Amino acid sequence: MGEFVRLEVEGAVGTIRLDRPKMNALNAQVQEEIRACAVEATARTDIRAVVLYGGERVFAAGADIKEMKDMSYVDMLQRSGALQDCFQTVARIPKPVIAAVTGYALGGGCELSMCADFRVVADNAKMGQPEILLGVIPGAGGTQRLTRLVGPAKAKDICFTGRFVEASEALAIGLADVVVPAGAVYAKAMEMASSYAGGAAIAIRAAKKAIDEGLEMDLDAALRMESTLFAGLFATEDRAIGMASFVESGPGKAQFLGR
Repeated sequence: MGEFVRLEVEGAVGTIRLDRPKMNALNAQVQEEIRACAVEATARTDIRAVVLYGGERVFAAGADIKEMKDMSYVDMLQRSGALQDCFQTVARIPKPVIAAVTGYALGGGCELSMCADFRVVADNAKMGQPEILLGVIPGAGGTQRLTRLVGPAKAKDICFTGRFVEASEALAIGLADVVVPAGAVYAKAMEMASSYAGGAAIAIRAAKKAIDEGLEMDLDAALRMESTLFAGLFATEDRAIGMASFVESGPGKAQFLGR
């Protein structure tokens, strides 16, 4: 367990909890602790879904600018790989991941939220990529994941201006998936995570892989990958359980084992 980031487990849901006062600034230590929690959440078979949460007040207000302001090109060249690795490790958790966004999710905080499969956002939250106001651009996936979520024109507007995106707009453009009152964010994220945690874990893992990696392929290659993953699931116990349950009792009643 890290100083500022911890993995909490309730039932089959693991929460990666950021807790660095006051604003969960993502310095190098926090980034490494996030990466370590993501590695653990990936490895643990008792965790079937993950929630990213910064607390009731703020998700994460971005990078630690005090740490970055005196860094040289060479310094950042050496650091940027570790930064990308942290976020990629979260994005590659082979389980459903829900970001529970309260307060601010700006810069690196917005980029971290976009590593999740879904974003539950408080109705008073503010998201965005304000790096341009510092004379730089997003460096942990902001130009890439944001474009894939909202399209190039919206991504350019958000990155060119550095403006804050209100929850209602985030929902309209696809940056948020659910908007709820601020006090209900974590409970809603846990509800969603729990609903996925009861599913066929290996099949969900395969579906996530097919969707995420298929986006980077041409259609023929992506379809071949899908076919291979589909056939491979016939080696799992969950496939046998699911089909037997369907034949005997109809859809939606299978009790999966996750193997």
